[in-house]
Amino acid sequence: MYRPFKKTTQKFKVASWIVPALASSVIIIACNNQGSSKQAASDSTTSTTDANFKVEAESFADLQMLRYQVPGFAELSAQQKELAYYLYEAAMCGRDILYDQKSKYGLLLRKTIEAVYGSYKGDKNSPDWKKFEEYCGRFWFSNGNHHHYGNEKFVPGCAPAYFAAIIKESDSTLLPKDSGESVKAFTARIQPLVYDFKVEPKLVDLRAGIDNIAASSVNFYEGVTQKEVEAYYAKFDTKGNAPLWGLNSKTMKENGQVVEKVWKVGGMYSPAIEKIVSWLQKAVNVAENAEQKKALHLLVEYYQTGDLKKFDEYSIAWVNDVNSRLDVVNGFIEVYLDPIGKKGSYESVVSIKDLEATKRIKAIADQAQWFEDNSPLMPDHKKKNVKGITAKAITVLAESGDAAPSTPIGINLPNNEWIRRDHGSKSVSLSNIIHAYNVAAAKGGTLDEFGLNDTVKQRLKQYGNLASDLHTDMHECIGHASGQINPGVETTDKTLKNYASTLEEARADLVGLYYITDQKLIDLNVSPSPEVGKAGYDSYIMNGLMTQLTRIQPGQELEEAHMRNRQTVARWAFEQGKKDNVVAFEKNNGKTYVRINDYGKLRQLFGQLLKEIQRIKSEGDFAAGKNLVETYGVKVDPVLHKEVLERYSKLNVKPYRGFIQPRMLADVNGDKITNIRMEYPESFFAQMMEFGKKYAFLPVKN
Repeated sequence: MYRPFKKTTQKFKVASWIVPALASSVIIIACNNQGSSKQAASDSTTSTTDANFKVEAESFADLQMLRYQVPGFAELSAQQKELAYYLYEAAMCGRDILYDQKSKYGLLLRKTIEAVYGSYKGDKNSPDWKKFEEYCGRFWFSNGNHHHYGNEKFVPGCAPAYFAAIIKESDSTLLPKDSGESVKAFTARIQPLVYDFKVEPKLVDLRAGIDNIAASSVNFYEGVTQKEVEAYYAKFDTKGNAPLWGLNSKTMKENGQVVEKVWKVGGMYSPAIEKIVSWLQKAVNVAENAEQKKALHLLVEYYQTGDLKKFDEYSIAWVNDVNSRLDVVNGFIEVYLDPIGKKGSYESVVSIKDLEATKRIKAIADQAQWFEDNSPLMPDHKKKNVKGITAKAITVLAESGDAAPSTPIGINLPNNEWIRRDHGSKSVSLSNIIHAYNVAAAKGGTLDEFGLNDTVKQRLKQYGNLASDLHTDMHECIGHASGQINPGVETTDKTLKNYASTLEEARADLVGLYYITDQKLIDLNVSPSPEVGKAGYDSYIMNGLMTQLTRIQPGQELEEAHMRNRQTVARWAFEQGKKDNVVAFEKNNGKTYVRINDYGKLRQLFGQLLKEIQRIKSEGDFAAGKNLVETYGVKVDPVLHKEVLERYSKLNVKPYRGFIQPRMLADVNGDKITNIRMEYPESFFAQMMEFGKKYAFLPVKN
């Protein structure tokens, strides 16, 4: 997945997601981040969207909320709109699951702040209330009380005494108290969960040399050590056409034995999954064609049984559904939240195909075998026969779970390696999401502040958006689909462990970087000039070495997989190219900038690193993978970091962005739907309260 700065193959995400990272036009990224940018000329949605539509909504803390339009929805048939509505409802019904997956206290805390935010009758203009309100916004945005990107716990800006006071002055019947528990006792019980940094301090802790499961707060494991979990899953055969074992379960101990609590109807999360299934069953009845109907039916069976082999059947059927206008990702997909890369977070993306924007990404995907044959990989690591890649641009109708509010901008699924090898994959670009990011990014000043000189700035202004698009397309279509694991080598969750996601994202990024300057893209008529590739290099190196540091606090190291990936690639290229001065830092008026002195040699370096990371993956070389990431991708220069933060703070630009979801409504006459309408809410806070009431199906303890 590509997140501007979002979910690849294997288990790193049953989807590769791309999400922009910085609110600027200086960033190229893929799979799980926030905020990418695009050249207006290549933004096909601009001709079908309302130019007067207000993209920006509330902002708070380090977050800017955005809104996106759904061009093309009016063109759908009545049956397609009904299908979209059912898929929308199915998506939303699973949002409780992610809160519980992130923390066993997640739903308890969410229901508490919802009760207070919705029923407190005191002064809502005081500074303390505003601090509490900001905490609510941050909590909803992160689907819990750990930063959505940095993984560290955050607490309210108001004092514990004030927090206790507003709980006391709220409707006690709405508080998620235990039976017979007083408000005072309830408040005392939850205060440490909210304020104590020793309680669940970090959502995902990937530091080397520790028990990553014990150090991580995510609710995928309980009462088990990392060694016990690895020993448990070592018994599962992962060779051949094996499922992604452990993807849909919580692993814990019962009576001293390690067991799985499977997420299915009748199992863990059953009340929410039953609702998802009921809407999917309605969707089956109005499917566009036999292929889509089969895929949806298998998805229902998977949720009913929890059988991961059934999930693989569904994934194959989903890949084979290439003609439907509507599509959906729904399930336990990406494994970024699992410190050892096994458990899938709940997410859903409902979409329609953007027919015009699909042309560019399809042109690249159609040449997948050429790209594989001409890559710098070792011959034994290349695929001799790249299976069909279905590539398209999509218009998002709704996102839920781990895909919202922070969203990917690109998706490549399924994640199971053997399915990709034997049946192919789908690679998509989220065109209306990217369009909204572009509109918002046009108001930023990051490029002017961090761009080296007028040549670099002008090139990025002219070609940066297209370069970002092309890199995303190749990251998803070509990158995640490339290469192969050697016979007999286990899957990367076993071989590369907590470094697997970082190395996979680096591998896919490097494929895009290696080819973005290639004449092939000009020959395919998807790139007008070699200057597009140079803009891509300018953006990536600037971000990997400098501007992505705006996303972490002073004194922190890099923890998030995509940030580690980008710094690993950029820092390795910088260090390895020193003797030829390929990339250099330079000072101008007391400010640090990055200069690329030789774009051709930089491409060669990218090719060398791509070859090595593919070797690491193909051979399962954990020691080499660990050394690469720990050497180049983790440590932060504190002096440079301080400078970057000071310069960025003056721009008044939020480093993270996410989305308010459109609202889909059905007009009903009796038991028949007569019309489906799309609305665009303007308040993130109001939407979170609405969702909390309408889609709350799970108890606080699961």
